[in-house]
Amino acid sequence: MSGAPQSSDLVLFGRSSSSFTRIARIYAAELGVRYEFRIVPDLMSLEAADYGDNPALRLPVLRAAEGTWFGSSSICRALSRRASSGKLLIWPEDLEHPLTANAQELTLVAMSTEVSLIMAQLAGAGEGEGEGANINKLRRSLENTLTWLDEHIEPALAALPSERQSSFLEVTAFCLVTHLGFRGVLAVTPYPKLVAFSERFGERASAQETPYRFDR
Repeated sequence: MSGAPQSSDLVLFGRSSSSFTRIARIYAAELGVRYEFRIVPDLMSLEAADYGDNPALRLPVLRAAEGTWFGSSSICRALSRRASSGKLLIWPEDLEHPLTANAQELTLVAMSTEVSLIMAQLAGAGEGEGEGANINKLRRSLENTLTWLDEHIEPALAALPSERQSSFLEVTAFCLVTHLGFRGVLAVTPYPKLVAFSERFGERASAQETPYRFDR
């Protein structure tokens, strides 16, 4: 965790270039929870031990004295239980209206789709006819999803409780939009409302403490 002493009690396995890892890091910064950040050196590794013993070979993973959590959602909840802020956090299950629930679902879908495109690129996929068709579908899915989010992000955010400290929707949407720009998977300029939102959220200390970068 940037600018703060690290705690050996919590170990976060991830990468600074990972959007899902950044979700957890933003929550930790928002909540003031300290941790040791352990970089996963090779995303093509087939060894679960390299991913904090996650059998799915995915990031992030949080290891604590009482156990291990896989995935950003579980990790953020574990972090919130350790925090003493007492401020309101909005989780996906709190979104009972189709607008906000769909915004959350499509944000997570877009994040997974982007990762699939990145991994396909790293693996050199796309040369065969079938592989090319699949990549084209992934890209169209991402474009369609971003178009929907750009049209609905403002009313979705307006529907959230004004007294909240943060919400999983806001953090994931910010990580998505900024990661697209960071990795150059898709231009974000056609989605001005998403860009405007990410610029506003990017002013928060938690966002500025967790910039994307490629780990050496």
